[in-house]
Amino acid sequence: MNQLDALKQYSTVVADTGDFQQIGGFQPQDATTNPSLILKAVQMPAYQQLLQDTVSRYPGAPLDEMMDRLLVNFGCRILALIPGRVSTEVDARLSFDTAATVARAQRIMALYQAEGIDRSRVLIKIAATWEGIEAAGQLERQGIHTNLTLLFSFAQAVACGDAGVTLISPFVGRIYDWYKKAAGAQWDEAAHAGANDPGVQSVRRIYLHYKKNGIATEVMGASFRNTGQILALAGCDLLTISPELLAQLQSSQAPLQAALRPEWAQTMDLPVVHVNQAQFRFAMNEDAMASDKLAEGIRAFCADARQLDQLLSA
Repeated sequence: MNQLDALKQYSTVVADTGDFQQIGGFQPQDATTNPSLILKAVQMPAYQQLLQDTVSRYPGAPLDEMMDRLLVNFGCRILALIPGRVSTEVDARLSFDTAATVARAQRIMALYQAEGIDRSRVLIKIAATWEGIEAAGQLERQGIHTNLTLLFSFAQAVACGDAGVTLISPFVGRIYDWYKKAAGAQWDEAAHAGANDPGVQSVRRIYLHYKKNGIATEVMGASFRNTGQILALAGCDLLTISPELLAQLQSSQAPLQAALRPEWAQTMDLPVVHVNQAQFRFAMNEDAMASDKLAEGIRAFCADARQLDQLLSA
């Protein structure tokens, strides 16, 4: 058994790509997209027709509507290839506007339903700002399920659990990147590998806290830099993985064991924690890594959204 098949025994494997032609060979359960992945895909010859079709079918539509239709077009193509759910992201430029995020999510879901897609197969991705988490809570109460992304801190995870969101995506690789850059020449790669990786440790803490306290929110490790990070989280509810790393796992026959199990949390002293808005903002202010990476992630997704706007308007 290769490592990818072995991993599927412990975690739900999710493909992290807009290049849906790569998905079939890995047979993931779910798939995730984001503005950066869609931007990368539409610049490939294989997907330029999707962009052109979206523009030609809805001439004169506002750019924000055209953007959502393009994302849903990709999502529908992906859903035809997988048995589970696809995650589609709300424009990151709305990350600090609860009402606008809710409205945009409702429109994205309506577009999916107009294509005959059941809402149970769609997760609306929203940046895990306070405003985004508030929007997600409202959407969940409406039966629209959410995936809170750009998640770097325990406070963000606690707030998401309090809001009853369906799923969170803590970013392993970007946490690792921040600590490696901060350490500079003092960084010891071997000493920070596997279970000692700061990104892995962040996900483990969140996972065990949720399982100990009966929080139903699913944990999906994301943003991996190497297969070692993935193996160190085998057993996490879900793991979303790029095609490049999926291929590496598929080509390896090395043994793989669970690194996380929900029952392990029951032996730990992990009291339930809640955060209000003031506590959330203070915790984020105290966490330089989380503050830096959240802001950087939103800026990057906004920049890619603007590039998509340019392609759509051209």
